[in-house]
Amino acid sequence: MKKVQQGFTLIELMIVVAIIGILAAVAIPAYSTYTKKAKFTEVVQATNGIKMALEACYADQADFTKCTAGSNGVPYNISATASDTATTALACTTTATLGKAVCWVGQTGTPTTTTTVITGASVGASGAPVNGLTGEVYTLTASQGANGSGITWTSGGNCLAANICK
Repeated sequence: MKKVQQGFTLIELMIVVAIIGILAAVAIPAYSTYTKKAKFTEVVQATNGIKMALEACYADQADFTKCTAGSNGVPYNISATASDTATTALACTTTATLGKAVCWVGQTGTPTTTTTVITGASVGASGAPVNGLTGEVYTLTASQGANGSGITWTSGGNCLAANICK
């Protein structure tokens, strides 16, 4: 009588374990980036109110120096704590939030006649992540359009290098 083989060989099991390991090595970092990107969307969205207000103000005033935080319909800068100001927005380390991810949002720098900058900062700090974020920053620079018409927006900030914003 011939004995029928049952089950898997050790080699077959090792191949399956190796394949699962390779898939996990690829999937876990991709999922981590995906969740961080989803959380950071709140920071990007927080800048939209100021962006729309600046567009309306600039359409009326044609001068960004007249479109500062708290004037001509542009909202005040908002922060999670009193110590988070425009000068510390790039190092916003508080665990207090304006929602789940936003630590600070508002205008930064001094507007010129033709340019201004909006900044949104996430919670957390390097080495002390909060909600998976480590204090990444999103900036929008508004510039006068060609021939003085409209506004051109340019995205920036260290969130671009982290691949969590566009």
